[in-house]
Amino acid sequence: QVQLVESGGGLVQAGGSLRLSCVGSGRTLSSNAMGWFRQAPGKEREFVSAISWTGGKTIYTDSVEGRFTISRDDAKNTVYLQMKSLKPEDTAVYYCAADVRFRSNTLYSSWNEYDYWGQGTQVTVSS
Repeated sequence: QVQLVESGGGLVQAGGSLRLSCVGSGRTLSSNAMGWFRQAPGKEREFVSAISWTGGKTIYTDSVEGRFTISRDDAKNTVYLQMKSLKPEDTAVYYCAADVRFRSNTLYSSWNEYDYWGQGTQVTVSS
């Protein structure tokens, strides 16, 4: 069983930065793709970014491309989401997720392709 715990959320002004962390426990995640999603009030869960198990491949939703960077540190069993130039529309609860497929080279943007989820961390961007 995998447990994921996000942290790093908070309140920031527009144009500011935050770095989210997602720490895994239960087993190593070094052979698994990882993703970040977000959900704003009254909206569906939205894909943000994903990273391959090697770290060599990343994908982003268009609205965060060039502003957000996903990375991983397998020694710490941790995935990060560095967020810069934040906008009020980035306000949401951010969730990390793990894809249990072993060393898959495919990255998914659909939430139902991920098997384990954290509890989420709130990001609020004020204008």
